[in-house]
Amino acid sequence: MWEPWMRLAIDEARAAAQDEDVPVGAIITDGEQVIATGRNLREVIQDPTAHAELVAIRNAAQHRGNWHLDGLTLVVTLEPCAMCAGAIVLSRLDRVVYGATDPKAGATRSLYNIADDPRLNHRADIVTGVLEDECGEILRSFFKERRLRAKAKKQSSAIPPQDG
Repeated sequence: MWEPWMRLAIDEARAAAQDEDVPVGAIITDGEQVIATGRNLREVIQDPTAHAELVAIRNAAQHRGNWHLDGLTLVVTLEPCAMCAGAIVLSRLDRVVYGATDPKAGATRSLYNIADDPRLNHRADIVTGVLEDECGEILRSFFKERRLRAKAKKQSSAIPPQDG
């Protein structure tokens, strides 16, 4: 049911990677159509809050002409962090569907359960693990390539120039 939507979020993640940003992508759907998309834009616009989820939430609010996003579903390739989970609650999204878990920063299951915490004024339904392996592989490949480039750069700068 969620796989076609996640594939669209994966397309957004790949676009983020093309911009040399961490490949996380998101879409927001009303159940029948995509009303907003987002991808990490932190490197592009030099904004630490430009996570895929926040970009998609901003776009959905603009599309709707209202910051209340009830009735909508956020589909994202990586488990949202605390900042994004807070925005999910504040925007009143009905549901969050994510692919890969984030054991270091995940705030909808891994470290915290912010988006469906019963103490908060709104709770979203959470669906986990949709195309988890594919979503995780995009991230693993991105970081592996980044480490290899950094290593190559470090090695090339360590080679002294030759007299000629």
